[in-house]
Amino acid sequence: MWLAVITVLIGLAILVWSADMFIDGATTLANSLGVPSFLIGVVILGLGTSAPEMVVSVLAALEGSPELALGNAYGSNIMNIALVLGTTALISPIIIHKSIVKRDLPLLLVITILAAWQLRDGQLSQSDGIILLLGLAAVLIFQIVMNLRSSRQEDKKIASKNNEHSENKDRQSAGIFRGLASLIIGMSILILSSRAIVWGAVELATFWGLSELIIGLTIVAVGTSLPELVASLSAARKGEHDMALGNIIGSNIFNTLGVVGLAAFIASISADPIILSRDVSAMALLTLLLVGLCVSAYISKRSFGRISGTILLLFFIGYSILLTQTFNR
Repeated sequence: MWLAVITVLIGLAILVWSADMFIDGATTLANSLGVPSFLIGVVILGLGTSAPEMVVSVLAALEGSPELALGNAYGSNIMNIALVLGTTALISPIIIHKSIVKRDLPLLLVITILAAWQLRDGQLSQSDGIILLLGLAAVLIFQIVMNLRSSRQEDKKIASKNNEHSENKDRQSAGIFRGLASLIIGMSILILSSRAIVWGAVELATFWGLSELIIGLTIVAVGTSLPELVASLSAARKGEHDMALGNIIGSNIFNTLGVVGLAAFIASISADPIILSRDVSAMALLTLLLVGLCVSAYISKRSFGRISGTILLLFFIGYSILLTQTFNR
């Protein structure tokens, strides 16, 4: 047992470090190419911080533990909104823009409803996985096109400045090289540490007599949500509010469509009925709560701050208590 515990703890530590390297590389690369901040949050940081969940879930499916992948993805979604965004808003209030309320949050809500509908019979087939992956591709294209269109004027200004100074071109090339190097190294270490976590989590689930779903919803979900927490706090403190919120929205989209989609495509998933009644319901309710809080903040022209953060953290505490009751049964 102790070997499994040590493996999980060391794996989580390396996972966070490697994910941080991956995010830094992605951000450097995106900034060097002049990509808008919200697009960095949704696509670059969203993909980067969801990479741990994606790798863990794929490896879990390949090793015959697809339910761990499901618990990891949905547990991470709950952690992202309740714990990560709640903590971020409590420390550094977030500005809510019109595009987030009218476009990005409704998109996240629709994706969450799709996830719940697919699990209505307790099964996720390979065809369901294909639908989710196609949905992810469509969302990525939509986000890229819409964000690049809205920031076209800003990009032109950046391009004109780069043309005026030849030194900026050299810096841009160096930034692209550093970004690619960090991406490759970070992802390589990410895969190794994620594999160690999957092994340790399954061993602990067997030893303690707990289901793989519970392990995925707790130990692995919290561990793989740490990169989102670090990235969102860092972005919010630097005044990159779009990036901070975009990171959470993008990460949850990748988790629901990409992580679950890949796992289901590799191996069909038979879900425990409790995941629909408890975890998917909690994820859907939390998403609705997020939409309501963001719309309220936008209409009242207030920031998404301490009150909203406190509400989300209280939800996290309530959900944790609910999981604790499951342990005691």
